[in-house]
Amino acid sequence: MLPNANIPEIIQHIPLLHYLILSTLLFVIGIVGVLTRRNAIVIFMSVELMLNAANLLLIAFSSYRSDPAGQVFVFFIMAVAAAEVAVGLAIIVMIYRNTRNTDIGFLNKLKW
Repeated sequence: MLPNANIPEIIQHIPLLHYLILSTLLFVIGIVGVLTRRNAIVIFMSVELMLNAANLLLIAFSSYRSDPAGQVFVFFIMAVAAAEVAVGLAIIVMIYRNTRNTDIGFLNKLKW
């Protein structure tokens, strides 16, 4: 890895493989959370965990290649995630107010 003056010294010595393993682990935990949980809030947090795993990987590749393009992508992903949080939490709160439940199995009864 090429030395870079903008990156702290400790980060320069962490191999890219460690970032890949951590990001994959976080992404798998998010997938398991989405597929196995029934609570809308936990599913929402699992989706956010998957987005953060992708962000970590983009930052790691950006740092490894000394290319700021990955950091720009992360900025846009974080902006979209913030909008998703605002809209998603508003929907979850409205569902909870109407049904007093955040279980996604219960939402099946909202069909016509």
